Amino acid sequence: MRFIDRARGLFAEPEANPDTFHLSLALQGGGSFGAFTWGTLDRLLDIENLKLDAISGASAGAVNAALLAAGLIENGNAGAQDKLRRFWRRMSEAASFLPMAAIPRSMGALARAMSPYQFNPFDLNPLRSALADEIDFKRLRAESPVRLLIAATRVSDGALRIFRNEELSVDVVLASACLPLIHRTVEIDGEAYWDGGYVANPPLIQLVHETDARDVLIVQVTPNRSTRTPVVKHEVVKRLEQITFNATLNAEIEALKLAASLRATPKLRELRIDRIAAEDEIEDLGARNAADLGWSFLEHLHDAGRRSVDTWLADRADA
Repeated sequence: MRFIDRARGLFAEPEANPDTFHLSLALQGGGSFGAFTWGTLDRLLDIENLKLDAISGASAGAVNAALLAAGLIENGNAGAQDKLRRFWRRMSEAASFLPMAAIPRSMGALARAMSPYQFNPFDLNPLRSALADEIDFKRLRAESPVRLLIAATRVSDGALRIFRNEELSVDVVLASACLPLIHRTVEIDGEAYWDGGYVANPPLIQLVHETDARDVLIVQVTPNRSTRTPVVKHEVVKRLEQITFNATLNAEIEALKLAASLRATPKLRELRIDRIAAEDEIEDLGARNAADLGWSFLEHLHDAGRRSVDTWLADRADA
């Protein structure tokens, strides 16, 4: 195994000319920036010999993972592509994936001072409706062609809970995407859960442990870098959120690097982990609003995601 000192190539050499390209995915959450992941998935699904083994996801990454698996069940790669586009279009029309984005500026301070139980007493959540309409969770539990690892944060002790195929439901995906200042806490079997991005964004070490593929691709949508030091409050808050939502991923990458350097397992010696980062494709992404669901912005993210896969495939060919 070798390390490559750049964002995209982290570990080993690619497999030479496989008849089937076996790949596992780690999909990060990040609000509307998840449309970048939609674009990467859309492009990956164009690859005829691609075989997806396992997908881990948190928040928007979990949403994309569940939609992809449900689409594969219904109509293969084309079905997954159609389902992802339909979902993101619907969320743009609802403009409520992150409901605070729809609050008029004049009401913003008041709304942000209230809990979601006060501001949204009827628990209106268009994400629930969209997921219920797009995903047959009974079929997903029984027939998913890929293994899914969906992250959520257990409120009682702050621990990571990973839900797998046989446990999946609309509440599981909603729990993974539950920002507690915006959405009501999601309860599953009497346990309260919040957004999985707080503790694993997305789960990487567990994915590496469970996958049978030699290649893992991380799709990172939350910016790591900042071009300037924030000084006003809302910029400070945004930067803190970016650091928080990247902290676990960065820590897991460093842990895997250490394990690889110590030659901890034969599996790690054969594994290649690559990373695609949205900030490498979109200038000044850190200054953009992760609650922006305008269709032109989502399409911009989607197209950048598709381009990023072309770049990644070219890098692999060069290697």
